[in-house]
Amino acid sequence: MGPKRCAVASEESLMRIFTVPEAPSSTLSVIEQEISSNLAGFLNENIAAIEKPLHEIEKDFQSAMIPEEPMFVSDYAQDIMEQLVAHSVHTASPSFIGHMTSALPHFVLPLSKLMVGLNQNLVKIETSKAFTPLERQVLGMMHHLAYGENDAFYEKWMHSAKTALGAFCSGGTIANISALWIARNRLLGPDGDFKGLASEGIMAAMLHYGYKGLAVLVSERGHYSLGKAADVLGIGRSNFVAVKTDDNNKVNVAAMRAKAQELSERGIKVMAIVGVAGTTETGNIDPLPEMAALAQELGCHFHVDAAWGGATLLSDNYRHLLKGIELADSITIDAHKQMYVPMGAGIVLFKDPTATDAIEHHAEYILRKGSKDLGSHTLEGSRPGMAMLVHACLRVIGRKGYEMLIDKGIEKAQYFADLIRADEDFELVSEPELCLLTYRYVPRQIRQAIDRADEQERIDIYAALNRFTASMQKRQRESGRSFVSRTRLTPAQYQHQPTVVFRVVLANPLTSKQMLNEILAEQKGLAQSDPVFKKYLAKYMA
Repeated sequence: MGPKRCAVASEESLMRIFTVPEAPSSTLSVIEQEISSNLAGFLNENIAAIEKPLHEIEKDFQSAMIPEEPMFVSDYAQDIMEQLVAHSVHTASPSFIGHMTSALPHFVLPLSKLMVGLNQNLVKIETSKAFTPLERQVLGMMHHLAYGENDAFYEKWMHSAKTALGAFCSGGTIANISALWIARNRLLGPDGDFKGLASEGIMAAMLHYGYKGLAVLVSERGHYSLGKAADVLGIGRSNFVAVKTDDNNKVNVAAMRAKAQELSERGIKVMAIVGVAGTTETGNIDPLPEMAALAQELGCHFHVDAAWGGATLLSDNYRHLLKGIELADSITIDAHKQMYVPMGAGIVLFKDPTATDAIEHHAEYILRKGSKDLGSHTLEGSRPGMAMLVHACLRVIGRKGYEMLIDKGIEKAQYFADLIRADEDFELVSEPELCLLTYRYVPRQIRQAIDRADEQERIDIYAALNRFTASMQKRQRESGRSFVSRTRLTPAQYQHQPTVVFRVVLANPLTSKQMLNEILAEQKGLAQSDPVFKKYLAKYMA
């Protein structure tokens, strides 16, 4: 490939890229037209089917030098098509059923372009204007979905300058940190001459209240972002306590109560307990009513991480699975998961609108007292108007439309589970509660060998199965036809040994039952064509 042509760095050319669109026949315009007319077709045609090794892709991104001379937009667009688009992950593919992200409604594409073009900054009114009441309305809608307060409540609080029903943020991690930030600051708030942690710091707060430490209790299936929160908030990762789950992947509340008692005896205050409504690995939901009762006993904050499962509240047929979520002090929901919004739309909700008083912050040049600036109650400052896309989906899809999407996902997971049960070469590891499930390829002969084996032989077989499962998942991904993810669990059926399993998320409305049949057939073919696996299997067929 010859040297790239360079544009001229001039005032005229700079003004042009700010004011003049690309010609209709240019590479960028053609890309835009193809995306606008047929996004699915564009992605299928331009994302490479066969995966390229990462070390090969890195060769296109080696230089650390900022180019001196400008580049023609069409040349850049061509490079991006070849170097970036071709080797991106096809998250929208209906046969890629291992991702949390999914296909997007087509209307969000032009609306996303409008949102970017408006370039509003939601930190304050002066840079967002109408976006601020729109975001407050979306927070009100989501608050009503979860907590169901009456009209008078939302009339009083939704557009209040002093409070916020929640906050938009980049994702579940910031949402969880925000919730626990409020829990910490409320627990260690002003008291007499003590001005509160936010003013005097965590050491002074611990001395004033007489605590030897703070702790957060959560299921062992809790998302890793909660550990980040414990770190950022000065609680310490060792005081972020993972409590064992039962065989159904739901936290054992009795074990959580016992752990809280043990911590209390050591002078450590339980700051919050966290219920998980849709675990990342298996999609299971913790016993939220029992956890709410425990939080009340302990006098601590109750947060529900419903980043994945929160959208289930939109289905009247399945929202009962999240019973007790309305008792939470705060809730995390990710709109970029099952609400089919592009990445970067996390939401945290607060039951008590005054909860955000504990983190309120002002700066005269930007966040003034008495203004309706959203930034005064958020961890992030400058951020885009992603609420516009959530607003669009809530209006265009509607609750009944979402109900159909949620229900079909759960029913598809149940169908896939039935397929797995019906095939003697596969084994279901976790039953689908939402639209997630886990399973593995274990031929009948190997299951029989496990039943006959002594303890050491059984451990050896488990280790071999883990290697084969990881290898099969990688080979399936590299083939480019379909994708399932993998994770590691400790299921009862494998004597709680670390077990590598396939994990699928059936949220994409374009995934058909036929595709699910084909994915199992492909996995079986991959296993049966593996010479190492065939040799291993022959050992047990004698």
